[in-house]
Amino acid sequence: MIHCMHSYRLKLFFLTGLVISIVSLSFGNPPQKTTRQEYIDVFAKIAIQEMIDYHIPASITMAQACLESSDGNSTLARNANNHFGIKCKSNWTGPTISQDDDAPGECFRKYRNAIESYRDHSEFLTGGMRYQFLFDYNIKDYKKWAYGLKRAGYATDPQYPERLLKIIEDFQLYKLDDYYNNPSGYSEKGSKSVPNIISFGHRSGKSGSSDPYLVRNVQKRNGANAFFAKKGDTYEQIAEEFSISVSRIYRYNDVPPGEIPEEGSVVYIQRKRGRAPVGNEIHTMKVGESMWTVAQWYGVRLNALYRKNRLTRADILVPGQQISLRYRVSSK
Repeated sequence: MIHCMHSYRLKLFFLTGLVISIVSLSFGNPPQKTTRQEYIDVFAKIAIQEMIDYHIPASITMAQACLESSDGNSTLARNANNHFGIKCKSNWTGPTISQDDDAPGECFRKYRNAIESYRDHSEFLTGGMRYQFLFDYNIKDYKKWAYGLKRAGYATDPQYPERLLKIIEDFQLYKLDDYYNNPSGYSEKGSKSVPNIISFGHRSGKSGSSDPYLVRNVQKRNGANAFFAKKGDTYEQIAEEFSISVSRIYRYNDVPPGEIPEEGSVVYIQRKRGRAPVGNEIHTMKVGESMWTVAQWYGVRLNALYRKNRLTRADILVPGQQISLRYRVSSK
């Protein structure tokens, strides 16, 4: 799950200044602890931006950051800019740091600054198939999201949802979610001003050229490279960006020539798989969904999905109908 819907950029000096304001150390003096309200004041706007780009409630992002980083005071936050306690995993190729957690000397991700940690948190949730059911929830239903994170295995703490909810409700972080459709001008009464809405997805390649894989934040979905469409995208434009033939981009996405991707829809630049990832056995149809939207979300070829369910394109699907994502259903 990757959304970059805004073109605003944050200059390097501002990035550095923002990060230093929350995690800097004074030479010769112990670091001064940040209060929870101070931490929220600095990073609330970043949580809103991540909500806009990735459709993760800002209240959840902010509460997780407060909890996982001890309001920016944890060893991981101060020494590795890791504000969400994300461990290395097999696909991490960046810097690392060792710290005792569930086991001694566990490997954790290390970032150049705190904002990279916020972005990686968003990509971690949208890119992990075990978290995909969360995105079926209403963006403002922070309670479902909190319990959903526990269900998905984000944390081992049995009280994890309750701890998130206490932070959200004590500091009224649910108000941040109101900016999902109106992101401008967040400034909580009594809080310091926070930076304008920004986007961190755009990076320059060598010699000033733009690498589409970086600009688009391309990630794997069910083993295939994909990203989320922006307003104004066309499949022809995307094909040109990635040096793919137009006929292939249409075929990869199971759409007819001339179709235009909707803003926020998944676009594949590689062939999809024949079945969904392990752990995604059944999808229950919801109002407004089609077999195509299901195929795109799970990264499964549309024809394969029809075959598995012994359906044709003429069949009418109804809300509540179950779709098999991995195995062929038995004949009636």
